[in-house]
Amino acid sequence: MKILTLEDDPISRMMLEAMLRQCGHELVAAANGDEVLAKLDDKDTRVVVSDWMMPGMDGLELCRRVRKREGDYVYFILVSQRAATRENREAAMAAGVDEFLVKPVNVDDLWMRLNVAERILRLTKEVQQLETILPVCGYCKKIRDDKDYWQQIESYIQERTSFAFSHSICPDCYVKKVVPMLREAGVRDVSRPGTGTGTVGAPL
Repeated sequence: MKILTLEDDPISRMMLEAMLRQCGHELVAAANGDEVLAKLDDKDTRVVVSDWMMPGMDGLELCRRVRKREGDYVYFILVSQRAATRENREAAMAAGVDEFLVKPVNVDDLWMRLNVAERILRLTKEVQQLETILPVCGYCKKIRDDKDYWQQIESYIQERTSFAFSHSICPDCYVKKVVPMLREAGVRDVSRPGTGTGTVGAPL
């Protein structure tokens, strides 16, 4: 994963970046909270690992601003020298933090948190894909595209793929649609699809 990091202490930053690389992730470093928010415009960056105590915008305020953004969910891991007391955890949770780690961070703990983040982000992406399933008319079965234009499903797919369509009539539609039209036209007997005759009988 591509991970956005924010740590003002040089030694802590070096240790954090070394651990993230050890876990096999790509790093994007930021100098302050505003830079984090700007770099989150890159849709490939959906994990933030940030220190709590920093000059200017601290980690909690940064997380609050991240949560106010529109777009894909961002997994936020807060690291701090503050003890993992109930009060500190509640403050982090109220700000929207997903994980709270106490310094010095253990590489195994960080690895496990990042695996959880990866799984959750993958699931949220699957949910978003389900929510964007193409709208299909319940009557004519036309599809509405991203320009709010309704078109036949074969036209929609052909414009976006290399598939070609051959048209036929299913047995149900043959009985419900075709047979009445043939009888109205004076056809005395009709052969249903799949009978092997391939003809529709003779007119009256």
